[in-house]
Amino acid sequence: MGTDGIRITRLADRPSLIDRVYEIAEAWPTFIAHDLVANALMSRVVEEFPEYSVVATDGDRVVARGFAVPFNAELDGREEMPDQGWDRVLTWAFRDRRSGCPTTAASALEITVDTDYLGRGLSYRVLEALCDAVARQGHDALLAPVRPTAKHLEPHVLMADYLARRRDDGLPSDPWVRVHVKAGGTLEKIAPASMTVSASLAQWRHWTGLPFDHDGEVEVDGALVPVRCDTAHDHAVYVEPNVWIRHRLRPRSA
Repeated sequence: MGTDGIRITRLADRPSLIDRVYEIAEAWPTFIAHDLVANALMSRVVEEFPEYSVVATDGDRVVARGFAVPFNAELDGREEMPDQGWDRVLTWAFRDRRSGCPTTAASALEITVDTDYLGRGLSYRVLEALCDAVARQGHDALLAPVRPTAKHLEPHVLMADYLARRRDDGLPSDPWVRVHVKAGGTLEKIAPASMTVSASLAQWRHWTGLPFDHDGEVEVDGALVPVRCDTAHDHAVYVEPNVWIRHRLRPRSA
């Protein structure tokens, strides 16, 4: 337990909190939850992989969570850091669990801090706890398809150019990427199609309040790149790039 009274543990060690991890006040864009892979699988992560999930509490209040999943990166057609990033590793994790396939890698999926607790350094602590949980499962690395938190402010800037920006101290300019680097992570490659949200224009209008009445790129609050609108076919597609970061770990038994 930290000096501020916040306690961070694996969900496997506090299973009574499994049903409460989504009580957090969060600021994810509405459309993100409509990624089809997220819709199908994300809610099951805490039950299927509690030993790869961590939770932070302040008294009885859940204030942060962190999720990771194991998968096999050595099967034909697979790799540790696929171009389809988040979507791909989540799909592989459940496929491997269902088939009983041995796992060789672990990927973070999410770290979310309650909006009332932002700016307190809690994200660092949750990331550290997630790395520890993964190391306890015998992994020598935690991979992470990271969503740069300030990239949405410049959706037309190429991800490679955005990631190349550095502060005077040499650290990445993006706040969340900087957290990972300060924690020992190394930027490995871009995942150009890490998440995909494809829906009718009516759905996009409902999620965003925007008209979606012209072809081409549409800037949407919270989107890292523009959404591609096709009025003739009545749909719009958002393909989000992330950046793969590797955290090297010292494996240890649980």
